[in-house]
Amino acid sequence: MNRANKPGRVVSNPEILGGTPVLEGTRVPAETVLAEVRGCSSRFEIFRHYPLIPLDGIEVCTAWERASGRRDRPVRILA
Repeated sequence: MNRANKPGRVVSNPEILGGTPVLEGTRVPAETVLAEVRGCSSRFEIFRHYPLIPLDGIEVCTAWERASGRRDRPVRILA
């Protein structure tokens, strides 16, 4: 997968991690990315821990959280 050309999406498929919402094309749960953001991990650290997430994966996860009404704590994306 060329992560530079394909926009990210959060998807849920019962055959992938039992339906846990993940970044499309990966097995990385959206909540895992959000936990990294809440823990004040930098973008560099997140991409180092999860190199297969799309380049917009962090923003996709935060947008998914806002849209789904799951936002219980503010998230801050560090450079």
